[in-house]
Amino acid sequence: MTDLYPRHAARQLAEALAWSPAVLVHGPRQCGKTTLARAVGGPLGHSYVSFDDDLARRTAQADPAGFLSDLPERVVLGEVQRVPGLFAALKTAIDRRPVPGRFILTGSSNVLLVPKLSDSLAGRMHILRLHPLSQSELARQVPDTPEPARDQAVQAEPGRGQSPHAGSGFLDALFNGGPRFQTVERLGTELAERVVAGGYPAALVRPKGRWRAEWYRNYVETLVERDVRDLARIRHFDALRKLLSVAAAGTAQLFNATKLASSFGVSRVTIADYVALLERVFLLERTQPWHGSRFRRLAKTPKLHLGDTGLACAVLGIDATSLAGDRPLLGHMLETFGPARIRGPRLRSDERSRSRPYPRYPWNRAVRPEPPAPGGGPRNPTAGRGTPARR
Repeated sequence: MTDLYPRHAARQLAEALAWSPAVLVHGPRQCGKTTLARAVGGPLGHSYVSFDDDLARRTAQADPAGFLSDLPERVVLGEVQRVPGLFAALKTAIDRRPVPGRFILTGSSNVLLVPKLSDSLAGRMHILRLHPLSQSELARQVPDTPEPARDQAVQAEPGRGQSPHAGSGFLDALFNGGPRFQTVERLGTELAERVVAGGYPAALVRPKGRWRAEWYRNYVETLVERDVRDLARIRHFDALRKLLSVAAAGTAQLFNATKLASSFGVSRVTIADYVALLERVFLLERTQPWHGSRFRRLAKTPKLHLGDTGLACAVLGIDATSLAGDRPLLGHMLETFGPARIRGPRLRSDERSRSRPYPRYPWNRAVRPEPPAPGGGPRNPTAGRGTPARR
């Protein structure tokens, strides 16, 4: 019997289908979008059509309204970014019959940023971002998963079992009085192995080492050659590949478009466009720094992260042993790995704000003790424990 991973997003998808006519599940290719959509939608009667199929794509492009009229009552439409003209027809179909749960859409690029998108379906579509597997999903610690979606068709890596290091309620506990701590065995070299493994299901079923790294390298090559070409005309593909390598080596570091442009021999505008393009296919992600002022949070320089540490290590050609021996690089990888591996549980569990994720900011490495108050004691009880980055 196939061993399967649960997903945190299964509950959010099931709940959204109860009130929204359309739900968009978007995220990087091979992160489990179709598996999730079919696992949740299958028991509800959703059929499946993928626009990776040439015939389906050409039919939808030629006559979007006629294509939708011939579909079953409930349907999963995969890779909808390949048919941006379909969204105007979807709007009309939803307006005529606004039945909850009619359409589950999946996309491997940020659909709302596709230049030829005919309509955004604003107010008619709930959007759910899916990431590669988190540590709690790998450990099968996903609470409150609806029964139809409890078993996701994602094959687990042999030997991975429960882990005391990845509780899915950690963030809820942290923001509600603090978690209960316990002594557990240190991960040691296993930590570097988890960073190198990443979270893509198709990669994790492959043997560790060169076969897994080869999958990641082929994945990046296919994504750049296919999906990026579909989104924009690229004049400097070598610069785009080099940018991805530099981003992997400098993950979790400050993003400086001017510096990158001078080293690549292209304009700053070109670099900024390329970063935005790689963000659209979920290969890169910018994280804004924390500041007490909301305006300054947006104005300060963000950090640039590769979307998955397994991808980053494969692009750089390093294995777990090499990574464990390179402490500065390991530190940057961990700064990307930590937030990436708890993204699944980031959705708040309370009913009133379940769709609102906890914000994510980089944490300052420097511990800055606060000067003593006039009475001799600390100015506040958290002084000296570390402060959020204010760059």
